[in-house]
Amino acid sequence: VALILTFNLETWDLVKDTDKPYYAGGPSILPDTLPGNTPDFPNYSWREYGQRVGLWRMIDLFDELGVKASCTTNAVTFERRKAMTDAALERGWELLTHNWEQGELLTNFAGDPAKEREIVLRTLEQFLAEQGCTFYCDIMNDDQPYLLRTPNGPIVSVPYSNEINDFTFITRKNYTTDQYRDALIEELDVLYAEGEKTARIMNVGLHPHVSGRAHRIRALREFIEHAKSLPGVWWATREEIAEYYLQNHEEHIPGQLG
Repeated sequence: VALILTFNLETWDLVKDTDKPYYAGGPSILPDTLPGNTPDFPNYSWREYGQRVGLWRMIDLFDELGVKASCTTNAVTFERRKAMTDAALERGWELLTHNWEQGELLTNFAGDPAKEREIVLRTLEQFLAEQGCTFYCDIMNDDQPYLLRTPNGPIVSVPYSNEINDFTFITRKNYTTDQYRDALIEELDVLYAEGEKTARIMNVGLHPHVSGRAHRIRALREFIEHAKSLPGVWWATREEIAEYYLQNHEEHIPGQLG
């Protein structure tokens, strides 16, 4: 089983030029979301805790245990929260494009491909297979990679997970620290057993303002210690998985390219 521990290094605007509800960085923890042109300090600063405190607690843990993260990163994080991206680069961790700014979703431009392309190019200065990219993470329908055919050649689907995700477990399902840890361990154990027959991917989505809280960091510690006890777990990056799969996809699903 290939294990990917994903840090979401997200950065978002405090306000937007709109009177519609605005989730500063994502779904709110407090109800009655304010309009975008009104600063929502409670929800904004709840997420900012991850940038100021939670991320560094998680980095200390990963340094102690000798494991690496794969970091999905908004482009503006490099400008506004440079210490976060510098910390990842100093450790040689993988950095992935994660849109321009967390409050500017590509789904807002679903009917405007030109605007969507402009945002992607502004973020990446490349556009998927057309510009030489090799993998894509938004398709979350499998425990294995597979090829996506595009007009400009194949790219590899390396799935992220909204299910194996601290925000889902803790903020949406209200799991305790022990329940969170146990769910991660059980997911890994099942995939690890299945890996005897066919390889699996386990992606763990981590948000510093969620998993980086003091009373939750133990769940990550105990999960990682368990994962390290299993022989043969591949602590992979998405790039490594994509490179391997592009060379070996015929052994997995023959004829994917038609």
